Amino acid sequence: MDSRFPIGQLHVPEHVTLADIQKWLREIETYTTRLREIVNSLNEEELNKTYREGAWNVRQLVHHIADSQLTMYQRFKLALTDDNPIAPAFDQEKWAVLPDTELPVEPSIKMLEGLNERIVALGNSLTEAQLDRTFIHQVNGEIAVAKKVAKLAWHEEHHLAHIEMALAK
Repeated sequence: MDSRFPIGQLHVPEHVTLADIQKWLREIETYTTRLREIVNSLNEEELNKTYREGAWNVRQLVHHIADSQLTMYQRFKLALTDDNPIAPAFDQEKWAVLPDTELPVEPSIKMLEGLNERIVALGNSLTEAQLDRTFIHQVNGEIAVAKKVAKLAWHEEHHLAHIEMALAK
């Protein structure tokens, strides 16, 4: 197993259906409960564990998940409301070391609860036609709503696996 991708890399079917979207939304809907069960009672030593040398620690991972969901949610909404909007990239390495990532993890879990609730509500309203709407990512190019929903679910699970790996060490 590649520790960088413990659940494998993101795979999106060539033709995404509303049933695929529903599956991903169910993962997103239960995510913060599962995350909180793992990190809620961790002490400082555990929050500072990493899954591999040079990787973010558990605390940074939780804050990164919230930061990333926030930016992806914004891109998701832009794709639904604007015609091929340009979405800026963000330097996740620099974000991961800003002072707010030293806070307890609870503020980011609360943030994720609200974001994920909104992502699920918005995702449940999607039509087949909306799945093909796109935005232009400054680095990665054109991305469809269908792929963004897949990534919203995959990204959380990807980092949950990193947290579990770090705590198992």
